[in-house]
Amino acid sequence: MNVLLDTHILLWWLAADPSLPPRAGEVIADPDTVVVVSAASAWEIAIKKAIGRIEAPDDLPDALDANGFDTLAINVTHALAAGVLPTHHADPFDRMLIVQARIESLTLVTVDRRFSDYEVDLLPLA
Repeated sequence: MNVLLDTHILLWWLAADPSLPPRAGEVIADPDTVVVVSAASAWEIAIKKAIGRIEAPDDLPDALDANGFDTLAINVTHALAAGVLPTHHADPFDRMLIVQARIESLTLVTVDRRFSDYEVDLLPLA
Protein backbone atom coordinates (compact mmCIF):
# COMPACT_ATOMS: atom_id res chain seq x y z
CA MET A 1 0.00 0.00 0.00
CA ASN A 2 1.20 3.53 -0.79
CA VAL A 3 -0.05 6.18 1.61
CA LEU A 4 0.18 9.94 1.94
CA LEU A 5 0.08 11.20 5.53
CA ASP A 6 -2.01 14.19 6.54
CA THR A 7 0.06 16.58 8.62
CA HIS A 8 -1.55 15.76 11.96
CA ILE A 9 -1.08 12.02 11.34
CA LEU A 10 2.61 12.64 10.65
CA LEU A 11 3.04 14.69 13.82
CA TRP A 12 1.19 12.13 15.95
CA TRP A 13 3.40 9.34 14.53
CA LEU A 14 6.63 11.25 15.15
CA ALA A 15 5.59 12.13 18.72
CA ALA A 16 4.21 8.65 19.49
CA ASP A 17 1.02 10.51 20.39
CA PRO A 18 -1.88 8.32 21.59
CA SER A 19 -4.18 10.39 19.35
CA LEU A 20 -2.87 8.40 16.38
CA PRO A 21 -5.61 5.95 15.36
CA PRO A 22 -4.43 2.35 15.82
CA ARG A 23 -5.18 1.44 12.19
CA ALA A 24 -3.04 4.35 10.97
CA GLY A 25 -0.17 3.21 13.19
CA GLU A 26 -0.43 -0.36 11.88
CA VAL A 27 -0.32 0.76 8.26
CA ILE A 28 2.56 3.20 8.80
CA ALA A 29 4.58 0.55 10.70
CA ASP A 30 3.99 -2.13 8.05
CA PRO A 31 7.29 -2.65 6.19
CA ASP A 32 5.32 -3.25 2.96
CA THR A 33 3.76 0.23 3.14
CA VAL A 34 5.33 3.07 1.19
CA VAL A 35 4.78 6.13 3.39
CA VAL A 36 4.88 9.50 1.65
CA VAL A 37 5.01 12.97 3.21
CA SER A 38 4.20 16.01 1.11
CA ALA A 39 6.23 19.20 0.98
CA ALA A 40 2.88 20.81 1.82
CA SER A 41 3.01 19.19 5.26
CA ALA A 42 6.57 20.41 5.85
CA TRP A 43 5.45 23.90 4.82
CA GLU A 44 2.42 23.76 7.12
CA ILE A 45 4.54 22.51 10.02
CA ALA A 46 7.13 25.24 9.52
CA ILE A 47 4.50 28.00 9.46
CA LYS A 48 2.52 26.72 12.45
CA LYS A 49 5.66 26.00 14.46
CA ALA A 50 7.00 29.52 13.82
CA ILE A 51 3.82 31.09 15.21
CA GLY A 52 3.72 28.74 18.19
CA ARG A 53 0.60 26.78 17.19
CA ILE A 54 2.27 23.36 17.19
CA GLU A 55 5.30 21.52 18.42
CA ALA A 56 7.32 19.61 15.85
CA PRO A 57 10.81 18.21 15.45
CA ASP A 58 13.51 20.76 14.63
CA ASP A 59 15.07 18.17 12.34
CA LEU A 60 12.04 17.16 10.25
CA PRO A 61 14.07 15.93 7.25
CA ASP A 62 16.13 13.71 9.56
CA ALA A 63 12.97 12.42 11.25
CA LEU A 64 11.46 11.55 7.89
CA ASP A 65 14.65 9.76 6.82
CA ALA A 66 14.88 7.89 10.14
CA ASN A 67 11.35 6.57 9.59
CA GLY A 68 12.01 5.61 5.97
CA PHE A 69 9.36 8.02 4.66
CA ASP A 70 9.46 9.25 1.08
CA THR A 71 8.84 12.90 0.27
CA LEU A 72 6.63 14.39 -2.42
CA ALA A 73 7.34 17.77 -3.97
CA ILE A 74 4.60 20.13 -5.09
CA ASN A 75 4.62 20.54 -8.86
CA VAL A 76 2.71 22.72 -11.32
CA THR A 77 0.16 19.99 -12.05
CA HIS A 78 -0.58 19.67 -8.32
CA ALA A 79 -0.89 23.43 -7.92
CA LEU A 80 -3.27 23.84 -10.84
CA ALA A 81 -5.45 20.95 -9.66
CA ALA A 82 -5.64 22.40 -6.14
CA GLY A 83 -6.80 25.69 -7.62
CA VAL A 84 -9.83 24.12 -9.31
CA LEU A 85 -10.74 21.67 -6.55
CA PRO A 86 -14.32 22.16 -5.31
CA THR A 87 -14.37 24.33 -2.20
CA HIS A 88 -15.68 21.74 0.25
CA HIS A 89 -12.50 22.36 2.22
CA ALA A 90 -10.85 25.80 2.43
CA ASP A 91 -7.50 24.82 4.00
CA PRO A 92 -4.87 25.19 1.24
CA PHE A 93 -2.55 22.58 2.76
CA ASP A 94 -5.32 19.98 2.93
CA ARG A 95 -6.46 20.83 -0.59
CA MET A 96 -2.92 20.18 -1.81
CA LEU A 97 -2.79 16.83 -0.02
CA ILE A 98 -6.09 15.83 -1.61
CA VAL A 99 -4.93 16.58 -5.15
CA GLN A 100 -1.53 15.00 -4.59
CA ALA A 101 -3.16 11.80 -3.33
CA ARG A 102 -5.45 11.75 -6.36
CA ILE A 103 -2.79 12.54 -8.97
CA GLU A 104 -0.11 10.27 -7.48
CA SER A 105 -2.54 7.38 -6.73
CA LEU A 106 -1.88 7.44 -2.99
CA THR A 107 -4.23 6.53 -0.15
CA LEU A 108 -4.63 9.50 2.15
CA VAL A 109 -4.36 8.88 5.89
CA THR A 110 -6.39 11.44 7.85
CA VAL A 111 -9.01 11.81 10.54
CA ASP A 112 -10.44 14.90 8.83
CA ARG A 113 -13.98 13.95 7.84
CA ARG A 114 -14.17 16.77 5.28
CA PHE A 115 -11.78 14.85 3.02
CA SER A 116 -14.57 12.36 2.27
CA ASP A 117 -16.37 15.11 0.31
CA TYR A 118 -13.74 14.58 -2.42
CA GLU A 119 -13.04 11.70 -4.77
CA VAL A 120 -9.89 10.54 -3.02
CA ASP A 121 -8.87 7.19 -1.58
CA LEU A 122 -8.92 7.39 2.21
CA LEU A 123 -7.60 4.82 4.67
CA PRO A 124 -10.53 3.62 6.77
CA LEU A 125 -9.61 4.35 10.38
CA ALA A 126 -12.76 3.25 12.21
